[in-house]
Amino acid sequence: MSKKQSPVFIVGGGLVGLSAALCLANQNIPYLLIERHACTSIHPRANGMNVRTMEIFRELGIEKEIRTAGEVLEKSNGAIEVKVLAETDLKGLKRIAPNGHKLEALIGEQVKSISPITACACSQDQSEPVLLEKAQQLGGDIRFYTELISFEQTKTGIQAMIRDRKTGQVETIYAKYMIAADGAKSQVRQALGIEFTEGGSFGHHINIYFQADLRKMVEGHEFIVCNITNPESPGSLLSVNNKDRWCFHVAYHPEKGESTDDFSQDRCIDLIRKAIGLPNLDVTILSILPWEAASRIADHYQVGRVFLAGDAAHVMPPKGAYGANTGIQDAHNLVWKLAAVLRDEANTDLLTTYEQERKPVAQFATNQSVLNLADGEGRVHPLIPAIGYLYQSDAIVSEEDIEIRLDELRLDGVPGKRAPHVWCSYRGKRISTIDLLGKTFVLFTGDKGKEWLDAASNVSLCLEITIQAYQISAYGDLVDIDNNWSEAYGIRSEGAVLIRPDGFVAWRTNGQMAYKAEILAEVFQQILFHRKANNS
Repeated sequence: MSKKQSPVFIVGGGLVGLSAALCLANQNIPYLLIERHACTSIHPRANGMNVRTMEIFRELGIEKEIRTAGEVLEKSNGAIEVKVLAETDLKGLKRIAPNGHKLEALIGEQVKSISPITACACSQDQSEPVLLEKAQQLGGDIRFYTELISFEQTKTGIQAMIRDRKTGQVETIYAKYMIAADGAKSQVRQALGIEFTEGGSFGHHINIYFQADLRKMVEGHEFIVCNITNPESPGSLLSVNNKDRWCFHVAYHPEKGESTDDFSQDRCIDLIRKAIGLPNLDVTILSILPWEAASRIADHYQVGRVFLAGDAAHVMPPKGAYGANTGIQDAHNLVWKLAAVLRDEANTDLLTTYEQERKPVAQFATNQSVLNLADGEGRVHPLIPAIGYLYQSDAIVSEEDIEIRLDELRLDGVPGKRAPHVWCSYRGKRISTIDLLGKTFVLFTGDKGKEWLDAASNVSLCLEITIQAYQISAYGDLVDIDNNWSEAYGIRSEGAVLIRPDGFVAWRTNGQMAYKAEILAEVFQQILFHRKANNS
């Protein structure tokens, strides 16, 4: 039996596990990732990457590749409702705005004001290979068709046994920490005895992935989803490539004695033909996947050295497309903290802030998904669960006089929120402040804040922490193109703002204070070592 040591052990090679792998590579932390399946997902499933996820992919160097992979869905727009597709003139057919919101154009304009990039439609079978290829290029230890047999925690780490499903070879793994990204039926979560708190089930479905040439039927009128109302075959038709690959979602009812066994290939073909309205349509079934629209949150995200992420930690209905995006953002939040602890830049208390920060976000997104299903009151702007949420934890120096509101989209420099996007000129190149974030702590100050640059340099040397510091002004290396950075971040030109490696504001100050290095050092003591800072 061979043995392997790695700082981080990832169980699960889907979108969340692979995102965790890329985030670790971005922090120069070695890892081992295993996935029980032989390859990436062959089923489209999640197909919407929201703006925050695309910012993370930009940081990881795969934004362009994801957009290229999703080009087949670029023309898809909104939702439509028909009895059968073939008998409907799609020209001029009224679109149903996603989630019942008539905000599509407005949302597009708002995204331009809060981010240097936009969201992207890219199905899971197209996006996962992009993440995998990048991780392999960076030298990641990634093993597909490999399963977890068992694991246990010791005083110093994780000891796990894994098996190569092709050869049968068993190997012992030693790791400092483990990330469980192994899905809604997580083997790791169950082994840890973590309960999945029920928020309700909203129906069982069969996702039929099939091949049929519908290009001429939809060309020029491409949609994201087409709701079929034919009583013989009601369901939802989703495009995978707007040509010959599609998904048809139909409901089934276990409470009435129905099961997945009732959906043979022949029956699925019949349902598709009736939904399309062509009894002789040439249909090839690629896969049949049962799924449940449900709301569930793990009671805990951390047990010792093991962390849950993605569907292992939370399951939510698909309305709003928050599920995979929330999981990817879980990984992004967790990894910089693991890296700081592994490099002895922080104590292990920092890791407890993962659950403090991410569990409320998942609960919020889940609640919004449920409200979207029911078109109920209490729904907020759809960008808020995607990017407009607020962290409150021991890794944030909060401001007591700030009103916390989750009913409006405000990225205004408040500690706990994603740092505002401002266009700047850096070394002759137009970039966003977002582009300067991702690997290290970053400190921004204005044209009267040069002493903060010296303070950051002193603290970096003293605490042995990398801090990138920038003075934003009308002159110098980082030029405020639109002269609005100070307003965007809510500070004066002599103030300063500290941003964490995950792009969230950790602390800010407006004061013309003395002893800047000492104050900044105290801030880091609170964030990384949980010692209260003097934020006067």
